[in-house]
Amino acid sequence: MIAEVQPRRLVVWRSPMERRKIRDEADARTCIAAVKASKVTARQWARSEGIDGRSLRAWTINLERGASSTKRARSQTGLAQPLRLVELIPSPPTQSAGRYVVRVGAHAVEVGDQFAEATLRRLVAVLASC
Repeated sequence: MIAEVQPRRLVVWRSPMERRKIRDEADARTCIAAVKASKVTARQWARSEGIDGRSLRAWTINLERGASSTKRARSQTGLAQPLRLVELIPSPPTQSAGRYVVRVGAHAVEVGDQFAEATLRRLVAVLASC
């Protein structure tokens, strides 16, 4: 008796660093629709398609939140506002700039915290020669 073998789909494993992130809202909506149409979990679908599962989940949550806020916006204004995501990048803390005055004889040089030490040495040598 010969058993019928079901064809298997080849799934290539990719490390999380190799999986692509979802690019934009349109890409997210396409991926989410494909997940819903498939008979597998979002995690399994993302792995088989080479999509970063965290990116898919984040977009799913954001679009669900956006849908509920859009319904509220429509009911209040009658217009739907497009979903926009903004990436926040922390800026370095601001520091008060220190000012220093270096006096060599009758001459003075004023420098700040970011001044290069080698340049200051050359300037002091020039002032000392005057």
